[in-house]
Amino acid sequence: MKEIVVATRNKDKVKEIRKILKGLKVKILMLDDFNNIPEVIEDGRTFEGNASKKARIISRFTHRLTVADDSGLEVEVLGRKPGVKSSRFAGDKSSYAENNAKLLKLLKGAPLSQRKAKFVCVISVAKGGKVLKVVRGTCSGRIGYEPKGKTGFGYDPLFISPKYGKTFAELGPKIKNKVSHRYKALKKAKVIIKSLLDF
Repeated sequence: MKEIVVATRNKDKVKEIRKILKGLKVKILMLDDFNNIPEVIEDGRTFEGNASKKARIISRFTHRLTVADDSGLEVEVLGRKPGVKSSRFAGDKSSYAENNAKLLKLLKGAPLSQRKAKFVCVISVAKGGKVLKVVRGTCSGRIGYEPKGKTGFGYDPLFISPKYGKTFAELGPKIKNKVSHRYKALKKAKVIIKSLLDF
């Protein structure tokens, strides 16, 4: 069976990616499946920059088709922050709960009309150290006043889908994985990955 590498150690993210890419006849590996893999410093100013850097370095090291994801939350009233720093918004090793708490603190007192937000996911596909394709998916919504729901990860308990009037964490993976930013980006990437594997 052919193998592809998802350039992350985030088990939640890999779990979601595996579900969305279901149907591809491939074995999906993650960084934890390799020894002495280089640590990629995400110092880019854009999601595209970070995703492409990870894809290039990891594909060169693993000698496999590599899929790198960089994603995050952009809140309109905060000047599109946390953006590329979404996973470390409250500090370098901050937890999901700490990041959510900081976001709520910054939005304290803001009415719903000022809580517009967008999830962004950029997928970079690379092989042999060369980026072959970069795709993007976005999902608009609003930030709630308190965490709700027990599924998902990251900012899912705060991000309200306008279509359902519930947070991603309340919707559960079955629905979330049909409307999310990651689903939209991976749907495009899936076509590219399939054509590359077939070739």
